[in-house]
Amino acid sequence: MKVDPATLPWRDAYKLLIGSVLPRPIAFVSTVDLQGHSNLAPFSFFSGICAKPMMVCFAPMIRGSDGKKKDTLANIEATKQFVINIVGERIAAQMNDCAIEFPPEVDEFTYTGLTKAPSHSVLPPRVQESDVQLECTLHQIVTLGELPGAGSLVIGRVVCVHVRDELFEGGKINSELLRPIGRMAGQTYTRAVSDTFDLERK
Repeated sequence: MKVDPATLPWRDAYKLLIGSVLPRPIAFVSTVDLQGHSNLAPFSFFSGICAKPMMVCFAPMIRGSDGKKKDTLANIEATKQFVINIVGERIAAQMNDCAIEFPPEVDEFTYTGLTKAPSHSVLPPRVQESDVQLECTLHQIVTLGELPGAGSLVIGRVVCVHVRDELFEGGKINSELLRPIGRMAGQTYTRAVSDTFDLERK
């Protein structure tokens, strides 16, 4: 069958997209507003871009019927800073709780019991329980529409990386100890390293 996504209601197009592009890593993004209120939210449209300079991106979507910006995006526009906290299995439940649409004044760190760790180069705190944290300054925001189902691409430059000591071996991160999770469609997640295989390049 063939599907023209332009003919679909945005929710149906969204289901088609997230059922096709998977598994997706999760950017657990911490930000602050200009008054210093912390925000913490997960985004599964997330990827690395390049290594020098080290750049990453994630894409917050507009999902509400009012078309209001997510707190994460508004905070990044205001402060030009954010932290991406990598999600392992041990903080999966708290990450999921942070997906709730809270009012801007609600501190998700407090709600979930996650610990704020001071960052080295940016204002937003890191999630201490995350095994890898990427401190970022804003490089660019690409706005891709203003209606529900649209979104923005947030591109950040990584200015500091924190890795839990026991995970860092010979300049590499031990993914089996990191135990990252990925997002599937609907309410389903996957363990990224439980069933892996190698393919050598000739």
